[in-house]
Amino acid sequence: MAGKFERGREVTRIEAFVDAAFAFAVTLLVISFNAMPDSAQALVEALKGVPAFAASFSLLAMLWWQHADWSRRYGLDDGRSVLLSLLLVFLVLVYVYPLRIIFTAFFGWITHGWLPMGIAIRDARDLQLLFLAYAVAWTTLGFVVVALYRHAWRMRDALGLDRDERIALRGAIAAQWMIPATGALALLLIAACALAGQPGLSGFSGFAYSLMALTGVAVHVARRRAEREEARA
Repeated sequence: MAGKFERGREVTRIEAFVDAAFAFAVTLLVISFNAMPDSAQALVEALKGVPAFAASFSLLAMLWWQHADWSRRYGLDDGRSVLLSLLLVFLVLVYVYPLRIIFTAFFGWITHGWLPMGIAIRDARDLQLLFLAYAVAWTTLGFVVVALYRHAWRMRDALGLDRDERIALRGAIAAQWMIPATGALALLLIAACALAGQPGLSGFSGFAYSLMALTGVAVHVARRRAEREEARA
């Protein structure tokens, strides 16, 4: 939808900076997958990294789209928006390496080593640290994205959001909450494994992220609640 639903049709300096930072993060992701192949066998080995790269790229693209959609819809360029956008960029650049490592390890595990692991996991503590780093990065990134959308909600009167836009924004906020919620659940599972003296079970925390599949349900519930509140108002 165009018009009032897209207040950020002009690209701001911070939006351009965020776009460039995400492009740089993808570059770091590519660079981290070893050097240029110098033989046919090396090329085959390099191509084995494609599944992990595709999964990592997809998550970075998702985070980029969240910010791009927020910028397009609300066009906010105030101090809080700039600060949160810069924090998002910082966390994404930190997130690149845990992201790459977790997916190479995952694909190496499910293929029993046919795809490269990319990291030496010596014991259960290493596995726990790997999943902990990923969960912390995912959770903090999620909280920043939520903060961006909640800032738009606080500015709803200044932006002149109408009924449909407010309902859509409430749904968007619910969708963004699924990111830190799944990350927080993963952290709780890791902590439980540590307290139980079973750090090797920390890998099961990865199943917490599968709850992202319920994002559509969360959006539907939030929108229905917003519609009832708007009707009462």
